[in-house]
Amino acid sequence: MKFLIAEDEHDLQKSIVTYLERDGNICEVASDFREASEKVAIYDYDVIVLDINLVTGSGLEILKSLKKEKKKAGVIIISANNSLTDKLEGLDLGADDYITKPFHLAELNSRIKAVLRRGKYGGDEIIEFNEIKINTKSRTAYINNKAVLLTKKEYDLLLFFISNKERVLSKEIIAEHLWGDDSDLLDNFDFIYVHINNLRKKLTKEGAKYIKTAYGSGYKFIDE
Repeated sequence: MKFLIAEDEHDLQKSIVTYLERDGNICEVASDFREASEKVAIYDYDVIVLDINLVTGSGLEILKSLKKEKKKAGVIIISANNSLTDKLEGLDLGADDYITKPFHLAELNSRIKAVLRRGKYGGDEIIEFNEIKINTKSRTAYINNKAVLLTKKEYDLLLFFISNKERVLSKEIIAEHLWGDDSDLLDNFDFIYVHINNLRKKLTKEGAKYIKTAYGSGYKFIDE
């Protein structure tokens, strides 16, 4: 999963990133209103953790922009303010959840997982596509109830494909999803080819032949 942590308290920002990256997630950060605005305009995220009181502006304005542009990211608002007015305004604007400082990182993580389940998978921890079954809680995949051993990148790639089935995904989009900001440092897409080919081999071995090459465009996960 790919997250944006828009938080101007650097210690808290670092703690959140460290905690979420333990599960193999990609975390990008924004430390002020301008940086957060630029990133949500350019990139797509699974969940955005958004501080209402960013040092140079209001996170609620960013939330308004996200909804205006019809971005699909889940949004969790965090704030030092335990104001009912702030909470209701954020939820009315389309935020998925609200958490007040100080909070335990485990609670934030649970809320993020709940937002992901509600937004992408209708609340389910088990995602199914024909004979493929994914347990998002344990981060495990099965084909015809047989466990398939995947690396972290292969698991994230499979979940990304299934979440975007029938859609052509360019190499740039895949790289940005798997590596976040670091994708800009890649000299070429050889790593993408390796991960996709390895995942395709593992799926094909079990009879799940869904990853198709869209020549000149990227890849597509489709049931033909």
